Amino acid sequence: MNLHKFWASLAGIVAVSGLALTATTIATPTTTAHAASATTLYKQWQKVYVGGKTQKYVKTNSGSGTTTALSEGQGYGMLAAVLAAKKGVNTRTTFNQMYKYYRAHRVSSKVPLMQWQQTKRNGKMTSVGQQKNSATDGDLDIAYALILADKKWGSKKVNYKAAAKKLIKAIKQKEINQTTYLPKMGNWATNSYDVSKLRTADLMTGYFKTFAKYTKDSTWTKVATRSQTAVKKLSARHKTGLFPDFIFATGKSIKLKAVKPYTIESGTDNQVGYNACRVPWRLAQTYKMKKDTITKKALNKQLKFYNQKKKILAGYTLGGKAVNNYTNTAFTAPVNFGAKVMKKTSLKNKSAKQLPKSIEKKNYFSATLQVVIALS
Repeated sequence: MNLHKFWASLAGIVAVSGLALTATTIATPTTTAHAASATTLYKQWQKVYVGGKTQKYVKTNSGSGTTTALSEGQGYGMLAAVLAAKKGVNTRTTFNQMYKYYRAHRVSSKVPLMQWQQTKRNGKMTSVGQQKNSATDGDLDIAYALILADKKWGSKKVNYKAAAKKLIKAIKQKEINQTTYLPKMGNWATNSYDVSKLRTADLMTGYFKTFAKYTKDSTWTKVATRSQTAVKKLSARHKTGLFPDFIFATGKSIKLKAVKPYTIESGTDNQVGYNACRVPWRLAQTYKMKKDTITKKALNKQLKFYNQKKKILAGYTLGGKAVNNYTNTAFTAPVNFGAKVMKKTSLKNKSAKQLPKSIEKKNYFSATLQVVIALS
């Protein structure tokens, strides 16, 4: 399986089974109005994108076509719910309903990774064929959300702690490359070629360090160390410090090799596309949690590049050339968060003006990233 997303929900380049399509609804409205609070955005988002009854899921089909859900979206949804709770919103019931949906769509009762996609068939959300495989990014967010839930609510009524530890163990066994100790794209990556594929936005060093402490498993310290090596090498490859959507990584020393367009998912495989757009958020997330110097240096290098731009546009080559002339919240929100965390006032204010003042109703990916990042 080469795809981990249902790209038809995104604005920009869409890749479905190797076929590139160009979306028509591409521009994100900008505003200079005061931004809505994070909790207000969450409530708006919940009304539009959360489906299901006793089992809640994030609708990723952006309001058109067949209802779909992704493990990626479930991770974002569970993370958003527990982060909103930390800000005073009563989301415990919603979180538990999302947790039930995750449990109902695990790879198996013995392998608690989540199946990467479900589609509504005859009124039920089900997975078929390759949809039954996992996607590492979703599992990582679900695991971290369960840790936060354990810390917020405890594990007496619902055993979040046990669920988190079981999932983290499965991620280690099925989704970590046993040579590089970097995250694979999913449990389906088993041959030498597939295990070398690295989605750069999956280098969530803060999560890995948290997993190490939470589980007392030193393997995660190794995963964190190797991930920091990858971050350092990725940052040094170009003057811009930008990371591509994907790269090949091999060996204990983490040897990096560029991928060509359409090698893994889409025409932006070797650019800042709808995967690597999340990197500033993930780096800032890690720095906010762990305050390490490698992350700080890599993030500041990217922020310096973005601060030289009049606007944050939707996609760049690694050399820094804009590949589109429109904006998109999925690119702007991560940069804005990075600027906030690193106290880059000029970039923070400039990027904030590009963010919509209310949730976009037909763009799951952008709207959901905006909410999770605003709550972070």
